[in-house]
Parts: sequence; C-alpha cells; structure tokens
Amino acid sequence: MRQGPRLATYEDLQSLPEHARAEILRGAIVTVPSGSPRQSRVRGILSSLIGGPFDDDDGRSGPGGWWIFLGVTTRFTPHDIVWPDLSGWRRVRLPAPWDMAPIDVRPDWICEVLSPSNQAHDRVTKRHLYAEHGVPFYWLVDPAERTLEAPPRGRLGGRRDLRRNRDCSHPPIRSGRARGWKALPTPPPDQGTSNRRPALAMLVTP
Repeated sequence: MRQGPRLATYEDLQSLPEHARAEILRGAIVTVPSGSPRQSRVRGILSSLIGGPFDDDDGRSGPGGWWIFLGVTTRFTPHDIVWPDLSGWRRVRLPAPWDMAPIDVRPDWICEVLSPSNQAHDRVTKRHLYAEHGVPFYWLVDPAERTLEAPPRGRLGGRRDLRRNRDCSHPPIRSGRARGWKALPTPPPDQGTSNRRPALAMLVTP
C-alpha cells in the first residue's frame, strides 16, 4: 500500500537554519516572510499598548492577568505549529510559560499584522486553523490600510461575520463590546501625497 507524504513536526522546524522563520500547517512546512520595518513598528506599538494594561505589572491601571508575547511558537497539534505576530494567554490558563518552546496551550488572543505577501495566508488558512482550535479572539491589522479587523467572539470561522473598522479601540480581551478609543499616531503622508489616512486605533474593553 502506497503511503502519503510524511507530515512535518516541530523537530523539522528545529532542523532549519537558525534565521529561518517557518510554520507547519496541515503537516507542510510554510516559510513566513520576516516583514517590513512598517510591520515591525506596528508589532512593537501593539505590544506596548496592549501589554501595558493587560500584561505589565507597573501600575498602568489596566486589568492585568494576561501574558502578551511577540512571535512565540504555538503548537495546536504535532502537525499544526504557528508563529503569530502577537499572542496572548490568560495567566490562569498558562501560569508559567518561560521554559515552554513551543507553547502547547491554545492562545486566548492572536493578532497578525498583514503584508501583501501574507494576506491570503492570514485571512484564510490561519483564520480557519484558529477557528478550528477554538481561539476566542483573532485580530488582523493592516498597516497599509490602517485598519483592524476583529470577528465577533465565537464567530471566527465565518467571513461574513467579520467587522471591519477604520477606527477601533483596545483588544476585545475582556469582552466583545468596544468602549472608548485610543488611536495610534498617524505617520506623515508619503512624499507627493497630501491626504492622511485615518489613524489605526485599538479596541479598549472593560
């Protein structure tokens, strides 16, 4: 009987060159672009604005109780291993993550920063994977369009349920209902362009 192709596992990722950024989806290794300076800056801003009130214990008057990480490897199954731009876990579900590589606990929140090369990958392939494994909250941030997309809680699988907002608030980490607005700084317009796009903002929830 003819056997199908061997499905990749975490050990296959470890055998790649150290600088390689890759994921495993349905047993196939997928190379992930490292991203542009624009994407990198957006990741950093998101990490600061969300990590401050939800993760850092430095008196920022936030709810706390979360771990917010940049670019950590998460293993849903032996053959589905991803590297989200940002991901978050409630600390009651992940008390001590420091020596876990990869993390085998399903995230409570994932955020991907889009680029022209990864739009289909993040919008379709990874969205379905996250829905399949019950990720409660998934964000798609588009730096070029300055938008944030967040499906209502519990409806991650359906494209028609996606809500697209030009101005959003902090992450729906506590609830799905937005309250308040806090915009990211708007960069100066590109050379030769006089119009400035609306600032990307993030969902703030109680």
